[in-house]
Amino acid sequence: VQLQASGGGLVQAGGSLSLSCTASGSPLSANTIGWIRQAPGKEREFVAAISRFPASTVYLDSVKGRFTISRDNGENTVYLQMNSLKPEDTAVYYCAADRLMSRVRAVRPDYWGQGTLVTVSS
Repeated sequence: VQLQASGGGLVQAGGSLSLSCTASGSPLSANTIGWIRQAPGKEREFVAAISRFPASTVYLDSVKGRFTISRDNGENTVYLQMNSLKPEDTAVYYCAADRLMSRVRAVRPDYWGQGTLVTVSS
């Protein structure tokens, strides 16, 4: 699976951004797709994921109610809508894929996309 992430940028606190992750080489629906981020000087952490059919979603506690992950199987794309952004959301965001949700949540997916930088200014 090849993953291509896009949509990062600079936004003020309270603003919104939408990230996209497009997959190739394998149907998106065959894998759990997630977002993992790495802030400067910190370890990578799980942010959100959406499972294979039937799609269920899981979120990091600190982003619940602010971030929404969704999937468009026809477009082979997963989206992460990020609202009410905070400076502590600043990080490089990676999309990731694995057949198992548990491996994505453990930040041990088989497949990684390149990162996209999200910067939230205060």
